Amino acid sequence: MLLGTYECIARVGIAKTTVEDAARAAGVSRATVYRLFPGGRDELLRDTVAWEMARFFAELGVELGPMPDFCTFLEHALPLARERVLAHAVLQKVLETEPERLMPLITVEQHHVIGYIAGYFLPLLEHDRDAGLLRPGIDLPRCAEYVARMALSLIASPGRHDLEDPEEVRRLVHRELLGGVLAA
Repeated sequence: MLLGTYECIARVGIAKTTVEDAARAAGVSRATVYRLFPGGRDELLRDTVAWEMARFFAELGVELGPMPDFCTFLEHALPLARERVLAHAVLQKVLETEPERLMPLITVEQHHVIGYIAGYFLPLLEHDRDAGLLRPGIDLPRCAEYVARMALSLIASPGRHDLEDPEEVRRLVHRELLGGVLAA
């Protein structure tokens, strides 16, 4: 269902995607859509955006593969994620043609995505804690959530940071993102 809705958004945009189109693309009836998404079109669109964001980050994690520590992971993940966001054809199309429709959906679903990313970060942080790379007493779930929020923000809008410059990304990770938690 979500893939069918995503395909409709890719083809005609958010504003023109209807429940009927999504049902047809998924090969189900309108009634099935409303059974699965009692909130109708709005719920279907929110869930589709959340699904695509989770899929995006899951694929990114697979592509990155294992890293020796969390710092190294972030040093590779931030530039790659930014590159993938800029190359994401559907996202870029919707941002260009109807950002006023996408941004509220992203904002509403952001907490799910942050939770997903933080859940991915937590075992990496636990590994670093056990390896003595983090200061003792760090609240790892809070740290994972903070870094997830900051990473998501940087990926979307790097501001003054040049994520194509490996040395700048290294400084960003070591001094700003993880500066307060890394062991001396």
